[in-house]
Amino acid sequence: MRKNYYLALRMRKHNGMRPQDVAILLKIIALKNKEWQLVPLANELKISMSEISESLNRSRLAGLVDYNKKRPNKISILEFLEHGVKYVFPQQPGALSRGIVTAHSHPFMRKFFKSQENYVWPTRIGDVIGQVIEPFYEKQPQAASEDPEFYKLLSLVDVIRVGKVREVKIAVDELNQMIDEPSK
Repeated sequence: MRKNYYLALRMRKHNGMRPQDVAILLKIIALKNKEWQLVPLANELKISMSEISESLNRSRLAGLVDYNKKRPNKISILEFLEHGVKYVFPQQPGALSRGIVTAHSHPFMRKFFKSQENYVWPTRIGDVIGQVIEPFYEKQPQAASEDPEFYKLLSLVDVIRVGKVREVKIAVDELNQMIDEPSK
């Protein structure tokens, strides 16, 4: 009886992913296989260390990071982003606001699609007016503005969440290249 009690304490129940989990995984991928520590990661993401730790526990239980919570499972992450993120974290463009461009308004996607519409993460540090796409967490625009690779990854995932078939195909292809890219 006592053994089962301790086993139950060690096993955690998976209550599903949270939006910031996607951003945390993308930030780790943006680091290109570099060794990372929890404190600098928390500082760069503007998320508390405890929230990152809990996120990594959820991601480990979901099979998105290894047992030690240090290496992303790139194949599973790509599968989740391509096929699951739009259902788990759906998004509808909202009201107009000032912010940082995302989704098909990101400079990478602008190379493929011309549009008068802009999608933005709402923030005072942005300089574009567009329809609001809610970020995965509150301080995401600030963290993304400090890391171009992270910013591009997040924007490509937003394309999957709100884009049309052609836009999504380009975003998925680019995500595959970025995530499978070996470290430099």
